[in-house]
Amino acid sequence: MGDSKGFLKHTRATPTRRPVRVRLRDWQEVYEPFPDADLQAQASRCMNCGIPFCNNGCPLGNLIPDWNDLVHRDDWRGALERLHATNNFPEFTGRLCPAPCETACVLGINQPAVTIKTVEQTIVDKAWEEGWVVPLRPAVRTGRRVAVVGSGPAGLAAAQQLTRAGHDVVVYERADRPGGLMRYGIPEFKMEKAVLDRRLAQMEAEGTVFRTGAEVGVDVDVAEVAAYDAVVLAGGATNWRDLPVPGRELAGVHQAMEYLPLANRVQQGDLDASPISAAGKRVVIIGGGDTGADCLGTALRQGATSVHSFEIMPRPPAERDPSTPWPTWPLVLRTASAHEEGGERWFSVTTKSLVGDEAGHVSALAGCEVHLEVVDGRPGFVDVPGTEFELPCELVLLALGFVGPERGALLEGLGVELDARGNVARDAGWRTNVEHVFCAGDMGRGQSLIVWAIAEGRSCATAVDRHLMGTTLMPEPVTPTLQALR
Repeated sequence: MGDSKGFLKHTRATPTRRPVRVRLRDWQEVYEPFPDADLQAQASRCMNCGIPFCNNGCPLGNLIPDWNDLVHRDDWRGALERLHATNNFPEFTGRLCPAPCETACVLGINQPAVTIKTVEQTIVDKAWEEGWVVPLRPAVRTGRRVAVVGSGPAGLAAAQQLTRAGHDVVVYERADRPGGLMRYGIPEFKMEKAVLDRRLAQMEAEGTVFRTGAEVGVDVDVAEVAAYDAVVLAGGATNWRDLPVPGRELAGVHQAMEYLPLANRVQQGDLDASPISAAGKRVVIIGGGDTGADCLGTALRQGATSVHSFEIMPRPPAERDPSTPWPTWPLVLRTASAHEEGGERWFSVTTKSLVGDEAGHVSALAGCEVHLEVVDGRPGFVDVPGTEFELPCELVLLALGFVGPERGALLEGLGVELDARGNVARDAGWRTNVEHVFCAGDMGRGQSLIVWAIAEGRSCATAVDRHLMGTTLMPEPVTPTLQALR
């Protein structure tokens, strides 16, 4: 422990966000660089607790006190080794994870928590700059063939682990580039795609093969994939939730995942302009989560006249609520960088209908306020009389989450069973009802966090390696059974 009194000497500090008026003019990441000396001071706040609850708060079981101490001691390469020991892609989680580790930090009981996420991202970014992140090629090839379906964080984690174990891994991705939602769902201002591309280049150099534009069951025969020695299903929960109200069919009403990928394609150079643009329009975003915030930041950069974000739940408290005590994930109002940039957030509101003009284009949204009540032990929303309103708009974006994996030729062709929630059913060993077919990430778990996807991909890879070789030397971070307890 580098400084036993670090948490007494230093207050919490995080990187500064670029001025709103500046960052709205571009699509670059919003944070300013954070000096190494300041970061080392932040790392010294870690108390090296007897029981580091941050380890348990992190689904990956990251060795957080270890690399905090190493950063404080100026041993950046040692910190990188500890970081990569549990996380294949800390540059992704450092930017995109909501940091459940920080809400479990022991210091957070009576002080602001350690800036774990910032330390994590800075370690790996520095490592890339210094050239310390290199391909790790297997010394021996096993001759076993593994197909990974889906190139989101779960699929990439499973593929990298299995490639490094010596297996021949092919990743099937239906989009034209690998990355899943990190490629076409996450806006550039949250994670520039160069961050993703450099890691994909490392994986290709290690031997992982990517087949893009290859949707299994459409472009690729299911039998081709089923013939591999093992198959990992990691296609995510991409079946989006819809809004069943009158007027849903109007032009100008789009799912978030119809809208966001087009904006990303403009930044990738595929399009000169997005066919679905907020420029000069009054925008309503239905859904107050991370995807809604991504739509908000995108709409503002496109030049929206106004943006309203709707959330059906009541406004959360500013501080941790007693119903979610430390070290649990707290019920608290969270403000993304996009919320600082403009727009209005409305809580406890619901949409009753969408109103169209003579041309069949959305022109207004009709809604009302709601009250959350518990009846017979079940929560529900009740309309508040006299609160009806009509809000003019020309673009409505649905950011209502996802309800599981898409049904279709892939799952039907493999004969994979679903559970009661509509996700791919699997046992504690990540195995589906088909012996050599495994499942990791949101496809089996349901919509969740990027850190869970990476953790599941790593754990699933361990199960696959054991299935193929009879034993394994891979780490075993978590199982589906353990996850249910967290």
